[in-house]
Parts: sequence; structure tokens; C-alpha cells
Amino acid sequence: MRFTLRAWLKPSRVVHAHCDLPCGIYDPAQARIEAESVRGCQEKYQGSDDPVFKERAVTIKEERANLVKEHLWVLWTDYFKPDHLQKYPNLHDLFWNATKLAGEAKKSEDPAQGQKLLDSIDEIAKIFWETKAA
Repeated sequence: MRFTLRAWLKPSRVVHAHCDLPCGIYDPAQARIEAESVRGCQEKYQGSDDPVFKERAVTIKEERANLVKEHLWVLWTDYFKPDHLQKYPNLHDLFWNATKLAGEAKKSEDPAQGQKLLDSIDEIAKIFWETKAA
């Protein structure tokens, strides 16, 4: 039996996946945890008179708001597929609004704004878990 390089390199089986890695890695909880930190920093900022502490709260809040956006983008670009958008036509708007709220969080020290971000992530999470159950 003669083996060619091409035959040797040819895979013995072909596998298909609908995402980059097995789907257990995606979870909106990552975005929510960071958004809870955003709101927490906003609350700590409001409760302090120490300018150094307030500056640290703002720095941490802005970092966490960026992480919220990153986690949301991964869900939007890597997990959700066209068939999800067909079933949930408001999905694009939910992600658009959530990432905008994360951007606004970088400019706001109001915990009510942070709560809006959390509520928005919760809407996305509800759809996410419905798609995982399907």
C-alpha cells in the first residue's frame, strides 16, 4: 500500500461546530458581573467625600464598563446566529442599547444608570437561556 503526503495529511473524519469552541463557554453572566461592578462603583462614588477614593471608583468603573462591552460583543458576534435573530428580531437593538449603556456608564456616576445597564443585560440573558434550552 502506497501512502502519499496528501493521503497522510487528509483528516480521517470531518467535524462541524456552530461556534468557536464547545458552547459551554458563552454566558451573559460575565457581562452582568462586570455591570454589577459598574453600579457598585457608582454607588461607592456617591457615598464618598474623598476625592482620591472617588477618582479610583471612576477608574475602576470605566475599566469594568469596557469589559461589559467586550463580553457583550463576544456573545453578539460569536454565539448568536442568524436563526436567533429571526426568532428574536429585537436582538440587534438589545445589544446596541446594552453596549451604548455600557458606554454611558463610563460617563455617569449615577447608580440608576448602572441599573439600566444591568436590566438591559438581563433582557439579553433571558433570550440567551431560551436559545440554550432550544
